[in-house]
Amino acid sequence: MLTITVLEGDETGQELLEQALRVLDPDLLGLELRLERFDLSLERRRATGNAIVHEAAAAMRASGFGIKAATITPEDKDDVGSPNRILREELDGKVIIRTGRRIPGVTPFGGVHHPISVVRMAVEDAYGAEQWREGSPGAADEVAFRTERVTRGTCAAVAEYAFRTAGQMGGKVYGGPKWTVSPVYEGMLKEEMDAAAARHPAVVYEPVLIDATYAGLITGTGEQPLVIPALNRYGDCLSDLVMPMFGSIAGAESVLLSFADDLETRVAMAEAPHGTAPALMGKDVANPMAMILACGAVLGYAGRASEAGGGAAETASRAIYEAVLEAVGAGVRTPDLGGHVGTTEFTDEVVGRIATKLEVWSSLGPSR
Repeated sequence: MLTITVLEGDETGQELLEQALRVLDPDLLGLELRLERFDLSLERRRATGNAIVHEAAAAMRASGFGIKAATITPEDKDDVGSPNRILREELDGKVIIRTGRRIPGVTPFGGVHHPISVVRMAVEDAYGAEQWREGSPGAADEVAFRTERVTRGTCAAVAEYAFRTAGQMGGKVYGGPKWTVSPVYEGMLKEEMDAAAARHPAVVYEPVLIDATYAGLITGTGEQPLVIPALNRYGDCLSDLVMPMFGSIAGAESVLLSFADDLETRVAMAEAPHGTAPALMGKDVANPMAMILACGAVLGYAGRASEAGGGAAETASRAIYEAVLEAVGAGVRTPDLGGHVGTTEFTDEVVGRIATKLEVWSSLGPSR
């Protein structure tokens, strides 16, 4: 039986999770599937001193698969902090991949036609860096410092996974850090990109400084999919740029990956790339696409990882992706995409389309 660890969240993030989980109904998908739920709401994290986050991480290491709702990260440094940081550290997450793709019927920015995947570090770099100030507070000579670090192992994982992804997509590896200005620090990722390029000679490789990468995304990305390896902070910014280029930040899923030594996926945790959207809470208008696609992504990873019986999970994954994109293409859209349907109505449409697809495919047999 496939077990998926479900991490509940806050505000609209939790509402979207509840809707998205409807597509993981075992009866709908015809899968032996169990959802193991953990409450990662801010209230529960505070009540347990983050113990619930550590429990959820342990459960996900055991199951190998997770789906996470958006959660609140409090601003007070003495509060419980970010559950994402804890999860990434405990899962030994190395890579976050987000893929912007065409949404049928929605005009992309700048005529973008092909998918763009951002493969970024999940740990290290600017996030978690030691920070401090010296001098008189508020004085002109007050100085702020930050000590960042990256490891070669994380750089290697980002670079290798980027090239493997590009090979699977038929795309090219594009972009990179500012290695000319920072040859020691940012240059480490560039060195690993070059090494991965040598291991994957069939993949087109176009290293470009990060500032030129931004410019290239705006002025035109060419005639094939792009995969952009990035340091943690650059990748965070790139992801938030790429997603809206295709119509909505809620239009695609985000996946955190932990790897074995051979870079095969050990844990895959999918989520929506957006936040908890408190202004939309209780209004039934938020776009559930990203959370639903997160469910599809986890099933896809589960199917590929399974030594036996993985075909059913991959078939269910495909049905979810196709149902979401076809629904939007048919004009069933939430307000952020120029439509008028609500969260529940959109999910109803997707669930209905999944059921129809799986029924038709089943009738056609394995040779369909």
